[in-house]
Amino acid sequence: MNRRGPGTWVNLGSDRRDHSGLPGLERSEAPEKHGAEDVGLVIGMDEAGYGPNLGPLVISATVWEVPDACRSADLRELLSDAVCDTASRDNERVCMDDSKRVYSPGGGLSGLELGVLSALRLTGHRPQTFHDLCRGLSGGLPCDASEEFWLNGRNRSLPVDVRPAVLDDVSGRLRRECQRARVRLRAIRSDIVPTRRFNRMLHECGSKGLGLSRTSLRLLRELWDPGSEESVSVVADKHGGRNRYDELLDDIVDGHMIFRVEEGRQLSVYRIRQTEIRFQTRAESHLAVALASMVSKYVREIAMDLFNEFWLEHVPHIQPTRGYPVDARRFRQDISVVQRELGIPDEALWRER
Repeated sequence: MNRRGPGTWVNLGSDRRDHSGLPGLERSEAPEKHGAEDVGLVIGMDEAGYGPNLGPLVISATVWEVPDACRSADLRELLSDAVCDTASRDNERVCMDDSKRVYSPGGGLSGLELGVLSALRLTGHRPQTFHDLCRGLSGGLPCDASEEFWLNGRNRSLPVDVRPAVLDDVSGRLRRECQRARVRLRAIRSDIVPTRRFNRMLHECGSKGLGLSRTSLRLLRELWDPGSEESVSVVADKHGGRNRYDELLDDIVDGHMIFRVEEGRQLSVYRIRQTEIRFQTRAESHLAVALASMVSKYVREIAMDLFNEFWLEHVPHIQPTRGYPVDARRFRQDISVVQRELGIPDEALWRER
């Protein structure tokens, strides 16, 4: 058992956000609770954009309400008539898997987009533009144009690649399967961390890994009450080489006792009242985590399209980048003269780590 006193809130450069007006927390196109059936929550979390030097880091969480007797089951099994993974992909079901398997550069956004937009419809969110998407996931744009230059006057209509008729068909099938299985997608939330805030986070936390952990747990706390009587299972990918998370959890549990169940290289498990929190390798094998991975990747890829669009206007014929370290250095060199002319400071462009 580990408990070291009441937790304190860590300021990562942005105030805690009010999600009370966002879709999904109060309403859903999927069914509400059925009769006196006991239900529990499954929360999955993942990120996209941790490694790059350019563009935003996006951390997402999905919150599923499931019959308590089925809470330990794989959501893909419960929703198997409408959902599949990449290994069993077909033309009838929507693929929800690790974003690295669903999406490949040059292959278009259709795989990510179909899964993400179909799922968002279950929460009552039907974004028509990238700005709509950001507002629905995080309560607003990640920053104003003075903070993140590539957003200045830029937006993208949605869907980008998927035909609306296909989206209607697939999302309808997913909604009916959720109704049959008595599963409800309660909410999808994201924290979109732009470059300036990312760099502030590094200075505040001292390391990128600690910053990721604190920011991820901050998002979790916005969706989860540690004092709740609901049965809750939280699953997240391991953060780098970290095995111990109890001291980080201490910051968000409002003084409740943390029980350390297991800590190791593959799996670390903790209990707080009715909640079990698991940090594990290959967490994307869980559908709730896989969808969080896909949402994060979808938001980041559209953001990077807008980022490249900005620079193509100012540096014609420049080769676009996805922001990963080796190519990011090439891109930074190619835009260096224009960057100075435009007065864009390094801290708004380049992640320090």
